[in-house]
Amino acid sequence: MASSLAAFRSAAGHVPGPRRHHQSATHARASSLLRQLQLPPAEPLPRRRSRRVAAKFTTGGGDTTTGDGGGGRTKGGAGIDVAAVAAVLREARTADDVELLVSGFLGGGGEGRRLLPLQVYTSVIRGLGKDNCLDAAFAVVEHLKRRGVGLNQFVYNCLLGAVKNCGEFGRIEDVLADMEAQEIAPNIVTFNTLMSIYVQQGRTDDVFRLYGEIEGRGLVPTAASYSTVMSAYKKAGDAFAAIKFFVTLREKYKKGELVGNHDDWEQEFVKFEKLTVRVCYMSMRRSLVGGQNPVREVLKVLLAMDEAGVRPERNDYERLVWACTGEEHYTIGKELYQRIREHDGQISLSVCNHLIWLMGKSKKWWAALEIYEDLLDKGPKPNNLSYELIMSHFNILLNAAKKRGIWRWGVRLLNKMQEKGLKPGSKEWNAVLLACSRASETSAAVDIFKKMIEEGLKPDVVSYGALLSALEKGKLYDEALRVWEHMCKVGVKPNLYAYTILASIHIGKGNHAMVDAVLNDMLAEQIEPTVVTFNAIISACVRNNMGGTAFEWFHRMKIRSIEPNEITYQMLIEALVQDGKPRLAYEMYMKASSQGLELPAKSYDTVIEACKAYGSFLDLTTLGPRPTKREEPIRIDNNFSSFSQVKELPNSTYHFGGTGMYGFFRYRMVRP
Repeated sequence: MASSLAAFRSAAGHVPGPRRHHQSATHARASSLLRQLQLPPAEPLPRRRSRRVAAKFTTGGGDTTTGDGGGGRTKGGAGIDVAAVAAVLREARTADDVELLVSGFLGGGGEGRRLLPLQVYTSVIRGLGKDNCLDAAFAVVEHLKRRGVGLNQFVYNCLLGAVKNCGEFGRIEDVLADMEAQEIAPNIVTFNTLMSIYVQQGRTDDVFRLYGEIEGRGLVPTAASYSTVMSAYKKAGDAFAAIKFFVTLREKYKKGELVGNHDDWEQEFVKFEKLTVRVCYMSMRRSLVGGQNPVREVLKVLLAMDEAGVRPERNDYERLVWACTGEEHYTIGKELYQRIREHDGQISLSVCNHLIWLMGKSKKWWAALEIYEDLLDKGPKPNNLSYELIMSHFNILLNAAKKRGIWRWGVRLLNKMQEKGLKPGSKEWNAVLLACSRASETSAAVDIFKKMIEEGLKPDVVSYGALLSALEKGKLYDEALRVWEHMCKVGVKPNLYAYTILASIHIGKGNHAMVDAVLNDMLAEQIEPTVVTFNAIISACVRNNMGGTAFEWFHRMKIRSIEPNEITYQMLIEALVQDGKPRLAYEMYMKASSQGLELPAKSYDTVIEACKAYGSFLDLTTLGPRPTKREEPIRIDNNFSSFSQVKELPNSTYHFGGTGMYGFFRYRMVRP
């Protein structure tokens, strides 16, 4: 480095201050030193100045990056108040300003006392940087050079620290150029400070390049050097490089290759491991928020941490759990939950509640119940939110069972709820009743209704409606009428769908006059019949082989200005064919098509087969091509409560305690 520094000897003492105009020479010298460090020159940034004069100043604490010691508000040198000197020098802009302002602290101002002690100036430079008075810090250094003081690495490291604190990184060139002019070689503190500055700027490649230069210059990295490199990995979001760096450093420590006290390094490694965990956490969080394949990316980092022996604390895992909010994150959430439980068995209740919510959002209700079971068995004790969340999951499953008529599954869900200390309410029991009605399971519906009463619950209109529907489908009309009378007697007011079922019951009994009475009662209660009401009546006629009556109710429906839908025409065509009227069935099919209604292929086939069977001379080609609409069973829905659209429902009695849904991802997790 001596030959390189020789080029700047003639310029020693002439490095421009913050307000001088020789910027080109300054930048040339700075670029020379940067070339020695193999770093690109920093881009100049706008300068900032502080005009605070009266603020109280304190030079507290040492700088762990630069290695500077520091004193509080103590007197340095021969009774010099450092804080008072710094307060006075805040407004200094040139070396002349500094000389004039410090003259009052020279003890008589004689020629024998031209300077304050050097340690006072270094403390002042460091403090001015913390107080954002960078111009004053540069002026102090210029003052020392003018007075012929032999500057050292400590002074310039303090000045670099001031530049870092003020954030005016464009002035790094001034400091480096001045160091080269004074033939002062950078030491490890200089490198540490420059690396920390580049971390702040996000220039991580420059940090790694500079770190590679340290050993080449015969310098020994310090704990601050390693911490700064780890901070650069954190900035870059490179978890794998951070883990590799930590493992390499740990091997050097085990081999005794790190200089310094063994006990001190042992404490430092605790910090390094926590910093490595923090880098990995930030990387995994970024993956969860915006990764292309977050599950794979996070699991790879967790596996790398396991292989490296980097062990996060419970709090680290729990913070990551909170970042799991998407449906695809349930695998990560389950893996983190298992790790927390295996760590020390303790876990935050709020984290468990979040996981129960996440599993429900991902339609992994079994996994959600596993967590709730762990709360009951292992703790912490579930709270109201835990209860509400798991109840909401059960309701989703019960609604799905209700929609699909899987009544046996609904009964098992009720049993499971009671087994886990959850008390099903009317809403849950009604869902199972509706599932029985939908599946035409009359006996099961009666049993569920009785069990509901035994549990101390009061049936409502939904309960009675579901039971009436099941009895009507089982053609137990007299029993259904007795249930209706009991419902009215206990004060449960019928609704539209209850009246609709009652009309179907009277159709089944062949009592058409009573159907008119039901419709009149509905109007008296200001309940308007709908297409669902008439569809139910027509459907009951079909089930009881009363095709002519079905057609009559179709006309009465038109008289009431109620527009028929696909179900109306589908049932009517079947009724007319039963009644031996293929031509009329044909006309109904054509009428539905002209109204833009799409009937299923079964209705098309029924018309074709009936016309052929009765020897009709109709031109069947006018029916058009056979529809592609899939045939679906006709159900007159008794929608006493809304149905949930659930895509995933088990087709068998899956055991809640299973853990197979995440086993594929866990087999790679190495557990020492």
